Amino acid sequence: MSFEVAGKAYDRFMGRYSRPLAGQLTDWLDIADGQRALDVGCGPGAWTEHLVDRLGADRVSAIDPSAPFVEAARARFPGVDVRGGAAEALPYGDDSFDVSGACLVVHFMADPVAGIAEMSRVTRPGGWVGATVWDLAGGREPMAPLWQVMRELDPSHPGERGLQGGAAGQLEEIFDRAGLEDVKGVELAVTVTHPTFEEWWEPYLHSVGPVGEAIAALDDAALERLREGCRQRLGPGPFDITAVAFAARGRA
Repeated sequence: MSFEVAGKAYDRFMGRYSRPLAGQLTDWLDIADGQRALDVGCGPGAWTEHLVDRLGADRVSAIDPSAPFVEAARARFPGVDVRGGAAEALPYGDDSFDVSGACLVVHFMADPVAGIAEMSRVTRPGGWVGATVWDLAGGREPMAPLWQVMRELDPSHPGERGLQGGAAGQLEEIFDRAGLEDVKGVELAVTVTHPTFEEWWEPYLHSVGPVGEAIAALDDAALERLREGCRQRLGPGPFDITAVAFAARGRA
């Protein structure tokens, strides 16, 4: 899955959920002053921001395969070492960091076991490696209301239910296969209040991620049916959406 969209478009789409989730990941990985941290699949910087606040820009590195996201992160965090690249081939030496993490990234890795193994390689022995993925299989992701209506209109649409790491126990299995030690899993919940239906709906129209690409493929009539189905389900607003992510951590 490629995310060749503007950083602002992604941030409007997912940042309202990923920023508070990234804060919980920061606390769960026991990130403390003086450490060096790596944000893998940083996007426009939801987790990078928390790391910079906790450690300072000069202690943080970030990497993402999307050129627009790298550009956005560099502009947003001028003191952070932001590079272009993939999780499966990290351009850092062994034991370069005290902690590394991938917030909402594993399910888009071409080879998640290789990606987590690379994160372990660049993390010092005993340091935490962590990751989060929404509960895609259980329908508890932020996009769940839209995917539910999409499936009502087209039952054959796969949605994101089959993506790797998005079902209970899968992240821990990936970490085990990558050779991490002391692997633990937990669920992290985020609740976002949307003031209006339009505020919730509009970010989906910018072709961000699988759901954005699915919407972009609809003709005008199908798009209107989807919009109206979502509006009937959610109401005019305000309304809350609670999303749940699986998180895993293990020691390098």
